[in-house]
Amino acid sequence: MTDLVTMQVIRYGLEQVADEMGYTLVRTGRSTIITEIRDISCVVTDAKGQTVAQAHHTPSLLAGFEITMKELVRAFPPEQLAPGDVIITNDPYTGGQHIMDLYAIAPAFHEGKLAGFVGNITHHSDLGGVAAGGVAGGIREIYLEGLRLPMVKLVKAGQEDPELFAIIANQIRVPDKTLGDIRAQISSLMVGCERLGRLYRRWGWETMATAQADLLDYSERRMRQGLKALPAGTYVGEDFIDDDGINDRPIRIETKITLAGDSVTVDMTGSDPQAEGNTNSTIANTHAAVYYTLIALVDPGAPPNSGCYRPIRVLTKLGSIVHPKPPGAVAARTNASTKIVEAMLKALAPALPDRVTSGSHGQISTCGFGGTHPETGERFIYTDIQGGGASARATKDGADGQDCHLPRFMNTPVEITERQFPVRIERYEFILDTGGAGTWRGGLALRRDIRLLADRVSFARYGDRQKVPPFGLFGGLEGAMGEFWLNPDTPQAKRLKSKGLDTLANGDLVSIRLPGAGGYGDPKKRERARVKQDLDDEKISPEAAKRDYGWEG
Repeated sequence: MTDLVTMQVIRYGLEQVADEMGYTLVRTGRSTIITEIRDISCVVTDAKGQTVAQAHHTPSLLAGFEITMKELVRAFPPEQLAPGDVIITNDPYTGGQHIMDLYAIAPAFHEGKLAGFVGNITHHSDLGGVAAGGVAGGIREIYLEGLRLPMVKLVKAGQEDPELFAIIANQIRVPDKTLGDIRAQISSLMVGCERLGRLYRRWGWETMATAQADLLDYSERRMRQGLKALPAGTYVGEDFIDDDGINDRPIRIETKITLAGDSVTVDMTGSDPQAEGNTNSTIANTHAAVYYTLIALVDPGAPPNSGCYRPIRVLTKLGSIVHPKPPGAVAARTNASTKIVEAMLKALAPALPDRVTSGSHGQISTCGFGGTHPETGERFIYTDIQGGGASARATKDGADGQDCHLPRFMNTPVEITERQFPVRIERYEFILDTGGAGTWRGGLALRRDIRLLADRVSFARYGDRQKVPPFGLFGGLEGAMGEFWLNPDTPQAKRLKSKGLDTLANGDLVSIRLPGAGGYGDPKKRERARVKQDLDDEKISPEAAKRDYGWEG
């Protein structure tokens, strides 16, 4: 056993390795989904595939490594691995998320022996499929969502496999960008291997191995201690996906959480059967949502590694919305995973009122535009992810125009978007009165109006919370729902489905209006100074101030 100080020094060294891999990926990537939004994450694992350090990027992508790494260590024993190898996969049914998220993993060696693995996962602007960007809602089968890659060696002992690269290039619309992004993943892994090697040379094999084992035990200990302090019992919560893009009916997700001493069981077997459309949550995505929520509520300061997951038991039913069977489609899986988080927060609200949050915008509106640039004649794919209202809590208002639970996406600047793609952003603003009233107000939604400057542009998207509003807690009011509009405020105005695929013309305008978030606590108890500040900042209207807060001016 290492001493606590040495263990923590090595812990932060491992986290720095993961973070530096992420910085490399962002700096060398080609697509805005990587360079601006930063829909990526990186990990370091031990030789058994257990996560020992995670980069400070997207939590929703990380739990998949638990399942993916179990598959990898079975498929590739140490004697089949060599320095410079890179293994890739994006199969949602072997630990993946959805097809647009590609895992790349490399073995790291010290003194000729396998020391562990470094890995990253990246959302790509295109990997084939029925729509540019791979984010069309309402798809029935995974075969239509893009190129599904099994676990294969893309790079062997430092040499790219030209046949595999050719297969990938042949299936995608803009191969130079996608292959450039894949090579950015590879360069990130090479940095990770080199930096991890430095740690091993600095501390030696025995100290590193012992410290990593101790670190996993330390995280487990902290989680168990945190769980012991919570009120034992069974708590049930539910939330709903609006629809699956094919059938116009809500999809229920139930979480039954049993706190029992130093362990917890999250039972989702009461959730609805898997959807016909692609709102199904892969098992890795489901686990990520559960782990994220419990770590955040129990001990957000615990090092997020495989040790944190040991006290957590997740129960699902094969063939359900949270554990689909092939060939169920899964591209819009975040419609489900965000609802898992919200259902868990709702369930635990009576037990942990000071830790839970109200309903957020609770979805990830991913939009993909694809076509031919009128000036260059080249294909383009513009993928963007929009933010909405963030949850209110027991001590603070929700953040306005914020990313939701699970990811940590960044904003794509208007200047970057307009420079790279034939579009013009005509409005980008907060939407008045979209945050639910409360002692603490829910966050405001965002509106982004995009004018197309090219003809025959595909518009693929999946959004949600356009029929089921973000919930308030403890007397807080619901947040506003979202809307997608084509050519609003014109005679041709048309409301678009939240999940779907359309072809747009030059000059068309798409108005993406995200949901807000629910309030927390009785609105009549909100401090008058805060109501006045919201009025001054034009976050609420005078009518809403009077109606919801009893404001008399």
